Amino acid sequence: MSLPAVSAARFDGRRRAPGPLPRRVLMTVDAVGGVWRYAMDLAAAMRDCGVEPLIVGLGPQPSPEQRREANSIGRLEWPAQPLDWMVEDESELDRVPHLLSELALRHSVDLLHLNLPSQAARITAEIPLVTMSHSCVASWFAAVRGSGLPEAWAWQKRLNRLGFDRADLVLAPSRSHAATLTRTYGAIPDLAVVYNASRNACSVSTKENFVFAAGRWWDEGKNGAVLDRAAADIGWPVVMAGACEGPNGQHLAIMHADHEGELSHDRTMRLMSKAGIVVSPSVYEPFGLVALEAARAGAALVLADIETYRELWEGVALFADPGDPAAFAEAVNRLTEDEGLRADLGRRAQLRSADFTVEAQRDAVLAAYRRVMSGSDRLTAAE
Repeated sequence: MSLPAVSAARFDGRRRAPGPLPRRVLMTVDAVGGVWRYAMDLAAAMRDCGVEPLIVGLGPQPSPEQRREANSIGRLEWPAQPLDWMVEDESELDRVPHLLSELALRHSVDLLHLNLPSQAARITAEIPLVTMSHSCVASWFAAVRGSGLPEAWAWQKRLNRLGFDRADLVLAPSRSHAATLTRTYGAIPDLAVVYNASRNACSVSTKENFVFAAGRWWDEGKNGAVLDRAAADIGWPVVMAGACEGPNGQHLAIMHADHEGELSHDRTMRLMSKAGIVVSPSVYEPFGLVALEAARAGAALVLADIETYRELWEGVALFADPGDPAAFAEAVNRLTEDEGLRADLGRRAQLRSADFTVEAQRDAVLAAYRRVMSGSDRLTAAE
């Protein structure tokens, strides 16, 4: 199945006149991973178009800085409810759909934008519903462990499938992830692609001779152990920013790279902007925001050779086998030793990054909202 990336024009030209924009949108978020950045940037951009965001957080509490950012964009609610991938038993999520429905009704919400499909599974409120699949446990296991879900977690896949079926529209951040969803769950008729984005302005700054990588390194999918082993054979210092301790006891010991720990987004961007080379060794990336942010900063990219990164960065980055530390070391050292190639890849990656602006993302999402608000027939991926 070939899925087109969604544009505002593509939605607006279908079947009948688009519906109105929702006045108020309930958007779910978590404070743990990339969903936070996605939601903050999108909510702020939509607010500028007159759409009021009600931001509802689940899972671990946000940092004071995150709380301030969310409150500067819209109203923030943070009920004590978990994320699906942080619980062992489905019953621990029983309150989530009821709570979201109650909040939607209490705040006169016109549309639900749920950033975990499982959250849509048992929504009772009769409100238009869009869900975004940023990642999922079932596809994570396939990519990272090469296996299906453990039997004890089979309910995760079933709950996501129910969420896809309940939604009026399902969004994915890349064609690659959309294809992964259909392989994992079967056909999802109302599935479309809206690429993620970065609000960071394209910039050119003096680069320094170090390699940078950022991620939640406790997540096996980020593949930090391979990069750390590669660091021992890389000619420049390798700086890894991000948490090594996960919420469920996960841990990565960094032995060869310089570990900066968990940094704020602004501090991460400042450090990234100085790096001559940025590496992402991930084996599982439905989109990969770090690569985009590095490209906007004009860094040369060395990326894991996975489907998503090929889709987005083919021709403007070097790729390495994510299972081979020596391959990463070789690719990085090639750039450390060739200033001309390094500068050329940085320029080309920055040019490519202009395709992924917050404005383009916002317009596509708002067009999706209009289509869902119109009450028109459900979309099909083949259109």
